[in-house]
Amino acid sequence: MSEKTELLEEVSIVLNPSKALNFAFFLYVLLILVLVSIFAFPKIYIQQQIYFKSRDIAKLKSEYDTLKEENRLIGASVESIKFKNQILDTLF
Repeated sequence: MSEKTELLEEVSIVLNPSKALNFAFFLYVLLILVLVSIFAFPKIYIQQQIYFKSRDIAKLKSEYDTLKEENRLIGASVESIKFKNQILDTLF
């Protein structure tokens, strides 16, 4: 009977190997996680900085366009006032 159990145990070891997780596997997984984080976090940080800078640039661009339009309107107003002033000076 013991020969049968020994034979069954050996067959079960061959067919169903034990899948124990040891310390080396843990270190391997930890090393992979550290490497992934080393490469992923700087990329995320750089993308975030690019996003914030582009947002600031877009805000400044819209302010620049607004000021440029205001400058054009003020220039037209000044030209109109100069023209009226020159006409009034020649009439009187």
